[in-house]
Amino acid sequence: MLRMKFKTYFQIFSYAMIAVATLALLLAGGLSPALAVLFWLVMIFSWKSEGTKWQLSERTVLVVVLLSIPLFLLDWKLQQNIGETAGRVGVTALAHLIVFLSAVKLLQQKRDRDWVFLYLISFFEVLLAAGLSFSPVFLVTLTLYLLCSVSTIIAFEIQKSKRSLPLTETHLLVPPDSRIFKRARARAGKRNVEAHRLPLVAIVLLLLTFVLAVPLFLAAPRSGAAMLSRSGGALTNFTGFSESVTLGEIGDLKRDNAVVMHVRFEDAQPRNAFRWRGVALDEFTGRGWRKSGEARRSIKKEKDRGFFQLGTTEALHRLTTQTVFLEPIGSPALFAASRPVAVQGDLPFVLVDGEGSIQTRRHDFERLIYKVLSDVSEPDESLLRSDSRLYPAAFGRYLQLPASLDPRIDALANAIVVNAHARNRYDEAKAIETHLQKEFGYSLQMRASGPDPLTDFLFNVKTGHCEYFSTAMAVMLRTRGIATRVVNGFLPGEYNDAAGAYTVRQSDAHSWVEVYFPENQSWVTFDPTPAAGKAEPVSAGIAAQLGKYAEALELFWFQYVVGYDQQEQRSLAASVSAHVNQYRGWLDRLVAGLRRTGSLYGRTLVLTGLSIAAVLLILFVAIRARRFGWRWALSFKRHREKTETSAIVFYQRLIALLERQGIERNPDLTPLEFATGLGLQPALQITRAYNRVRFGGQELSPLELREIERTLNELERT
Repeated sequence: MLRMKFKTYFQIFSYAMIAVATLALLLAGGLSPALAVLFWLVMIFSWKSEGTKWQLSERTVLVVVLLSIPLFLLDWKLQQNIGETAGRVGVTALAHLIVFLSAVKLLQQKRDRDWVFLYLISFFEVLLAAGLSFSPVFLVTLTLYLLCSVSTIIAFEIQKSKRSLPLTETHLLVPPDSRIFKRARARAGKRNVEAHRLPLVAIVLLLLTFVLAVPLFLAAPRSGAAMLSRSGGALTNFTGFSESVTLGEIGDLKRDNAVVMHVRFEDAQPRNAFRWRGVALDEFTGRGWRKSGEARRSIKKEKDRGFFQLGTTEALHRLTTQTVFLEPIGSPALFAASRPVAVQGDLPFVLVDGEGSIQTRRHDFERLIYKVLSDVSEPDESLLRSDSRLYPAAFGRYLQLPASLDPRIDALANAIVVNAHARNRYDEAKAIETHLQKEFGYSLQMRASGPDPLTDFLFNVKTGHCEYFSTAMAVMLRTRGIATRVVNGFLPGEYNDAAGAYTVRQSDAHSWVEVYFPENQSWVTFDPTPAAGKAEPVSAGIAAQLGKYAEALELFWFQYVVGYDQQEQRSLAASVSAHVNQYRGWLDRLVAGLRRTGSLYGRTLVLTGLSIAAVLLILFVAIRARRFGWRWALSFKRHREKTETSAIVFYQRLIALLERQGIERNPDLTPLEFATGLGLQPALQITRAYNRVRFGGQELSPLELREIERTLNELERT
């Protein structure tokens, strides 16, 4: 019965190990749910048919595998015909082949080598899943797989060793009808039952593996980890960040709630309103915006020790650092808070165009991790109001307007400025910004149309989304001779306090205006969109909170596991060093405080602790002395080891004593047979105690040990 229980234990963890490997492949997208369910049904049938005639022979399995090879070639061609990418075709075909081989092997009459083959197949499934998955769910399946695999390997080795050991006849050592034999058999049964503790052993080994692996993971050098492949393509319907944008494209983007990026501030976030700047456009076509020839000219920045320097700042305290986790998108744009000064990341190159927008190569199938240092400070309003310097000739492109512009737009801008009594560039910009915010409505549903959508918005519809508001403000300011450009990017998004980061979605896409002030040589942000179009999303309820924690886990997994590179190593090392120095300073202050107060309280605390420790030590020694005797009271070895050693020493003393009297044991006699033939009751008593400890797995009580010692002393005297 015990043997069957252990066999069942072995089968449970073996099948669990194979099932979890398939689950990992399913969650990573390498296997369809239908095929996974079919495989698990095969596993159930295999479990039920273990040891029956329904199991396949080894020869049958070999024939099935050989005949199935053309089917997998056909599977490969079929996936190519349905439009799978080259990489996905190979991965999917390989996954199908691995799962098929595993299913066929499960149906076979299995020996040790067949189980080993199944274990290897499951390992390759997990390895394939690791290459496909970047979700923290993979960590859960990997942990389950490791737990099952450790338990399975332990059980496999025990079962293999068990078959190689012959049964031992113990009645030559101890009479089968004696109480000693019955106790020994009961103890042996308990030791077999202890096989059920193997899961606990597996958990301990798993924890030790993680404890030993984490420092190696944190210290191991790596490169190229910031750009990470991801199954699937870029975010769909991602528009508004190219060199030419038609009015309304940002509105299409805002209808989608897909995540674009996560952004975490590494230091104090800006106090003023901030946005994630993407692309700036300077030429208005009447139906949209595009980059002029001057704006398209890009400068390639050189990488210096991991940094791309983009500009300078007057003071370091103005800088704020953001870490951006950017999803695959159909645009080369990199997003950052306004006026980026430097970029750090494992990027092939960084380009800065004539409008200060930063780009790298397209990453339709890759996630990016990079850090940005931005100077988000803006000049004081009084300085901007006093700015009356003329624009340089090169800034004429920021005053460009189409020849077919409706003259009513100029008249509207003039009326707004006159009514606001604005006398400088800054006040004119604020007047037009305020007018659009208060007199127009926000909506994603109603949209201006026709050959002149801006005129339709200003004089007919009077409702729209951010693109129409930013375009209206930029064009009206240009009619007033004020240099402007339109910027497309994102609002901050929703702050996830569990992750300590902002979650930016496509619905956070936004458009605003930048106005140039030549005396301060700075572009200043204005946002004419009404408050309804800039409301920060707020999630409430239990589901939202659970979603935040899941998002925090995924972000942690992405940053510190998937994208953990030398940049993150340096950041982690700096963080650990700062915490160590903090606690070291706290300890130094505590010690100094104790010294200043004459250390009376400290000495009292130390003496009290030492007194308690001394009392506990005395109690511990007294309990051991009462149980094992004073000779073993201070020994920290296990009592069982002590009694076993004592029994062997006692028996050796007995044999030496008999040999001095000319009595020797023949090799063909067991210890019990030899003692019985002597007819000496003390020798028989010591031999039985020796057999109980040496072969019966029992322990001698302190009273028995003292009795045996007294008997030997009497024999030695006589």
